[in-house]
Amino acid sequence: MGLFDRKEKYIRINPNRSIMRAVEREAPEVPDELFAKCPACKHMIYQKDLGPAKICPKCHYNFRISAQERLALTIDDGSFEELFDGIETTDPLRFPNYQDKLRATREATGLDEAVLTGFAKVGGASIAIAIMDANFIMGSMGTVVGEKLTRLFEIATEKALPVVVFSASGGARMQEGIMSLMQMAKISAAVKRHSNAGYFYLTILTDPTTGGVTASFAMEGDIILAEPQALVGFAGRRVIETTVREELPEGFQKAEFLLEHGFVDAIVNRLELRATIAQLVAFHGGEK
Repeated sequence: MGLFDRKEKYIRINPNRSIMRAVEREAPEVPDELFAKCPACKHMIYQKDLGPAKICPKCHYNFRISAQERLALTIDDGSFEELFDGIETTDPLRFPNYQDKLRATREATGLDEAVLTGFAKVGGASIAIAIMDANFIMGSMGTVVGEKLTRLFEIATEKALPVVVFSASGGARMQEGIMSLMQMAKISAAVKRHSNAGYFYLTILTDPTTGGVTASFAMEGDIILAEPQALVGFAGRRVIETTVREELPEGFQKAEFLLEHGFVDAIVNRLELRATIAQLVAFHGGEK
């Protein structure tokens, strides 16, 4: 039952009678999307107060956003050229209902896969960019995600471009089994070739970045940034605690904890990311 679906009783005085009676009527209907609950501070927030960047006005938590929203906040207007769309998985395990799930998710998100790749400009400088979207099967890394990212690094190496990657993933895609895990090595090899050629790679960790994505390309950037309070890790907290038989510290796997322990270089608010990316790309030889 939704918050505003229930019936409520209101007390009304009937001027023609000397008694009070309870009158039952329907509460006004309020759209579900009018409010959002902050995952960090748990406050209910009027959606319009989040703004286009979707930042909690109470604790400044950065809500999860789609790849299209991320693109609009990051790059110069009209500069995006999508690459490698239309690639489809061969469904190596013939996993039950997997193709149906892919079709439904493509329709719901407007994406062909869990990562959007292409050329763009930031601050006038040309870059190759990849944005993962947690709305697409939790941003899981299947063979198509691996292929698109590998091709992006390869074409960036050919064209001498810096690469900017926004990671958001639950890890490997279970529907593709070992083929999904193999993408870790495949992408990492392309990252290494790009690095050997002397080009810049910037990675931005967003909420959540976990599993095989964390264990490979998400943590291989020349500079690693993170959004505030982003969850970043490999295995889940309970799995780790069960394995090591110790209670983990408060805030373990949050971006602030990783910064304190040297795993990321800086935490940058979403509203400041565009300027930060432009500055870093220009500093590392980005050409306009």
